[in-house]
Amino acid sequence: MAELTLDELRLALAPEIAAAAVFDGWSESALLYAAEAAGVDPDVARLAFPAKGGTRAMDMIEAWIDTIDMAMAQALPHEKLATMKVRERIRVLVQFRLDAVDGMEEALRRALAVMAQPRNAARALKAGWRSADIMWRLAGDTATDYNHYTKRTILASIYAATLAVFVDDESEGKADTRAFLDRRIEGVMRFEKAKARLLGGERDHFSVTRFLGRMRYPSR
Repeated sequence: MAELTLDELRLALAPEIAAAAVFDGWSESALLYAAEAAGVDPDVARLAFPAKGGTRAMDMIEAWIDTIDMAMAQALPHEKLATMKVRERIRVLVQFRLDAVDGMEEALRRALAVMAQPRNAARALKAGWRSADIMWRLAGDTATDYNHYTKRTILASIYAATLAVFVDDESEGKADTRAFLDRRIEGVMRFEKAKARLLGGERDHFSVTRFLGRMRYPSR
């Protein structure tokens, strides 16, 4: 640990902080617990999470998200997904992320509450976009036009909605969450097919705002 850069230390401590956040929230106590468990000087640990934008909690949550992004990219490279249909690639990628936080629902619930605070909204949106971008790239997406943005916006919305179901899902094996995710993905696939038929793949000017508004409070 002593030889790690601050960026490396940030990622190394993030899983332990998340584990502590189950009990202590995304707090100074969680950070100090993780530092002690890893044998890291508390002052050095604080330097790894400098409270950008005035909130150290978001620093710690973003680090946790980054570790999940990295683990997902390592476990599911594009080559491993290439034989699947696109909808299955996305489903597998999102499910990996859900499995990664299974058993840590309380830490996730508290993280979502922190991210929902107005002062953290911009950073939370960026984090969601970044994860959606990684998932689409792993899925093989190479779009550079408006589709690049709409795909990521829609996937970030689906993922956020799925997490909201996941944290309160007490069904066997999180079956309700899996079913919810399947419905959301299937709905988007049908929408994309209908859009392609209507517009011929050439003149797509659909309203992203209206579409996301319909997805914001989807039926469970």
